[in-house]
Amino acid sequence: MAHVTFKQLRYFDALARELHFGRAAEACSVTQPALSMQIQELELNLGLSLVERTRLGVQLTTQGADLAKRAARVLGEVRDFIEFAQHGSETLCGVLRLGVIPSVAPYVLPTLLPLIRKSFPELELRVRETQTHTLLQELVDGKLDLLFLALPVKHQDVESRVLVKDKFVLVLPEERQVKGPIRATPDLFEDERLLLLEEGHCLRDQALAYCSLQEVRSISTFGASSLSTIVELVSSGFGITLLPELSLGLETRTRSLNIMRFEEPEPSRELGLVWRSTSPRKKEFEEFGELISQATSELVKKAAELIESASDKQKQKTKKTRV
Repeated sequence: MAHVTFKQLRYFDALARELHFGRAAEACSVTQPALSMQIQELELNLGLSLVERTRLGVQLTTQGADLAKRAARVLGEVRDFIEFAQHGSETLCGVLRLGVIPSVAPYVLPTLLPLIRKSFPELELRVRETQTHTLLQELVDGKLDLLFLALPVKHQDVESRVLVKDKFVLVLPEERQVKGPIRATPDLFEDERLLLLEEGHCLRDQALAYCSLQEVRSISTFGASSLSTIVELVSSGFGITLLPELSLGLETRTRSLNIMRFEEPEPSRELGLVWRSTSPRKKEFEEFGELISQATSELVKKAAELIESASDKQKQKTKKTRV
């Protein structure tokens, strides 16, 4: 019977993901010769070639690709075994590696972190902020324990739970007066430059998915990867944008803007938690979700106040114009 070590599986899994000996070795915190030797021993023990070494890099053989999927599942089961041993009888303690998307992290974390520190002082939270596709892959690979992002996500190995409905609002320069109803309507996008995040950000895709935005001709990103940059451009008169209401407290704090809700049905996104379906920490994650719900409810309340204030200012301007 072939002898396979856990180390060999871990190195092979890294190589299958990176398709590069140097990057795989770095991911495993070992030297490249050490990793290469373990892969060779694994191939020798199994009696087959797992990878094809070429001048352009590494390619998995047909059998190698099949075994890479099985190796990933085995390693995932081992990680869950360890997690169960460490957390099976305790609640929200130890290390929790949380992944958050950029259009959520800077707005929710300042309110969430004090709640975590107060409620679960033994929890060591490690936060990773990047785009959805990267977070999802790192979750499946076992590099992260839990994600907080926009739903739905499609992957057979994860479960999710919706926590909050985050509505979008229309944001314009303060001097941009709107005639007619206070609620934003599709005709407001005509002849306007719509500013959105660069491609790859789920918030951009969600904005474009809103039916009235699909025919907008003038869409610009300016290469922006943060909402703060977009809002600064809007404040300076370069265009208009959509913002999630959870971001309003921070993004409008030092800027003069005109904020409008959309007419019904208001565009929105659903935010929630995602974890591996094999994880034994589901109960912990649900408790963590309660804290997130508490934090986001405070942000939604603040957003409502800001929108109401902006609406009152707009009404006053409209009255003065009529006079």
